[in-house]
Amino acid sequence: MGRLLALIAALLMGGLIAWRVQTPPEPEPADAPAQVFSAARAFADVAAIARTPHPTGSAASLQVRDHLRARMAALGLSPRLQDATGVRVAEGPRTIVRGAEVQNLIGVLPGRDRDRPAVALLAHYDSAPGSPGAADDAAGVSVTLEVVRALKARGVPERDVVVLFTDAEEVGLLGAEAFFSQDPLARRIGFVLNMEARGGGGRALMFETGRDAGADIDLFARAAREPQALSLTSYLYARMPNDTDFTLAREASIPGFNYAWLGRAFDYHSPTSTPARLDRHALQDMGGQVLAATSAVAFQPDLPNRAPDKVYGQLFRNLMIVYPPAAGWLVIGLAAGLLAVAYLRGRRLAPIAGLEIARGAGALLFAATGAAAVLHFARRASGVGFGWLEQRALLAQPVRWEACLTLLGIGFLILAAAELARGRRAAVAVPLLAGLASCLFGEMDRLGLALGLAAGVIGLIAYGRPVSRPAGWAGVLAASLLVAAIVQGAAPAVAPVLAWPLLLACAAAAATALSARERRPYLLVLGLAAGLGLGWIAGTAHLIHLALDAPELLAMSVWMSAALIWPLAQPVEGAPPARLVGPLLLAAGLAVLFAVRFDPPWSTRHPQAVEVGYRIDQDRGADWWTADVRTPWTDAVMGADGGAIAPEDHWSAGSPGFAAPASRRETQTVALLQEAGALSIMAPARTFRVDVKPSRPARLVGASGRALNVSLRPGAWTSVIWTAPPAGGLTLRFRGEGGRAAGPMEVRFAARFDGMPDAARPPMPGRLMAFHESGTTEVVGTYRAAW
Repeated sequence: MGRLLALIAALLMGGLIAWRVQTPPEPEPADAPAQVFSAARAFADVAAIARTPHPTGSAASLQVRDHLRARMAALGLSPRLQDATGVRVAEGPRTIVRGAEVQNLIGVLPGRDRDRPAVALLAHYDSAPGSPGAADDAAGVSVTLEVVRALKARGVPERDVVVLFTDAEEVGLLGAEAFFSQDPLARRIGFVLNMEARGGGGRALMFETGRDAGADIDLFARAAREPQALSLTSYLYARMPNDTDFTLAREASIPGFNYAWLGRAFDYHSPTSTPARLDRHALQDMGGQVLAATSAVAFQPDLPNRAPDKVYGQLFRNLMIVYPPAAGWLVIGLAAGLLAVAYLRGRRLAPIAGLEIARGAGALLFAATGAAAVLHFARRASGVGFGWLEQRALLAQPVRWEACLTLLGIGFLILAAAELARGRRAAVAVPLLAGLASCLFGEMDRLGLALGLAAGVIGLIAYGRPVSRPAGWAGVLAASLLVAAIVQGAAPAVAPVLAWPLLLACAAAAATALSARERRPYLLVLGLAAGLGLGWIAGTAHLIHLALDAPELLAMSVWMSAALIWPLAQPVEGAPPARLVGPLLLAAGLAVLFAVRFDPPWSTRHPQAVEVGYRIDQDRGADWWTADVRTPWTDAVMGADGGAIAPEDHWSAGSPGFAAPASRRETQTVALLQEAGALSIMAPARTFRVDVKPSRPARLVGASGRALNVSLRPGAWTSVIWTAPPAGGLTLRFRGEGGRAAGPMEVRFAARFDGMPDAARPPMPGRLMAFHESGTTEVVGTYRAAW
């Protein structure tokens, strides 16, 4: 019973530590000392900026711009406006050209030496369509203003501090592109701190650095205030398709730090991202961290030199560990030495057979693979589709969904450990059933089947005979050590998430002779080590859960946890109470999963997102009501003119939806004008999309006065998406290869206007909210160009 109580205490301790580490600090009041960052002072700007959605090109965006210009002037930053055209080209199966007419705000807090490289504070002031953007990125803008105020209170910095508020980040980082490619001040910047948000709160995470950032991380570790940073996140983010304005600084080889928070993800790009719902604790957390790092850079004579990247991570608030990648082998070596000591001590107390150690290693593989199968099944059984918008049903119930995954993952790990004591193969049925059940939700699930079958095969090999606790734990630690060494060799930045908990587990194993010693002091050592380690692992798992909709990856946390809790989770052979813990946790996880699937999460705090619009097809002379999902309210909107509602997959929409015929209203029109080598689209629209498909090789050589050189493949569509186009319309210029004319070209266009025709429709229920481009009118058509 003592071992079971130690297991329960360790799980509770780990949860409390993770909760404490993941809780942002208390916000400072408006009367906090002048040199201190105050979330209350910063929040006044959040409230002014995020009164209403303010996407690029909107009237609300101009009001925000003017507010910020006045605030910058009051801080002595001498603001100026950069009017420019920003363009980015993404090549792939379909080339996409994104452009916008941008208005960046630039200010400078002068330093003692104006010739030194400047440090830049970077945030964007545009919001996503339909969202007030209190977090993304009114919070970052407001943090910047408060940081500048606090810097001034601390004295005159050694170097200039540049304030850059970019436009058009949400439509493709276009303001940042215009600044870093066109503004002369960009060449003077030697360090950048960027502030972002992918949710409405939570801990501020420093998740990305520039290249060769070893010295930067040393500075960060010295200066940061209760930071949250892990080299794993920078390593993974560099390999993901995501971007922020910091991407442009990184591409320009400018070092720096990128900050964001990930909590309350339901509010990301949502109408619910209002000042009232912004987490002021998160605002304080980001502001405190950014102020500390900015002060360290701005007030020292020299910027950090470029140095090889380092491995880093924080342990429990202010304790950060930083070391060169090669030093990770010392961690692996120390863990191996402690494991050897543990084995030698344990063997003196009880025989430890090599085959039993191998079975223990196999049990760990079974636990991790089986947990991945169970977690994958849970995601499929949730009934929620995949994709950012589809995922919102899970984001609306964040505590319930994360609790479900935690119970299932830990429950299966404890089940795997308990069954090893008895040597039974019955546990193999759990991942096999999970893999098969994953196929019951619409299609053959190859990943679920593969995980279930792999776990089943591993389990059949590893189980079958009872294994002693010391031998089983030795196998778990040996397998963990082998994998940690492989990861250390392949990706040292990732190794800490495996090596650090393993080192703690091996130390506990050495102290308790592989848990062969049964007295209470040894159980206390095992419980404390497991609780501390689980607290750190749970924090890492929480970040993975927030960042990625891929519960299978949480099996990595199950793997990490196994080394710490295995000696507490594996009871003596046949011990009745202890072996029931795993099944009970699995049952609890399934009960929560049932609630996730069948208890709708929508409420006035977390309303269901709907996107309703109006489309005018100029070619067919027909109008349509459109919606992304069907609810009684969207059906009432689409059926306003009595037309039948049917599924559709229109080329201009981002995903399949529904449409119904509307009475002809002719509220907007779009004109196309063909000139020598040019095509102009004319309308007072907020955005244009023009798709072109040439019949022979051609190039897009200009757009809105910006010179380009984009290759157009014959027979393939290239999309040009333009936000806030010039008042006279958007002009695209083409040229054929070898100086020839561009030749025949298919063209299709979509122009989006704010507002849509009035129609009799019921008020929107409180459990629904108009999302993204809802309430807009789109005019579409085709054209045949030839030069």
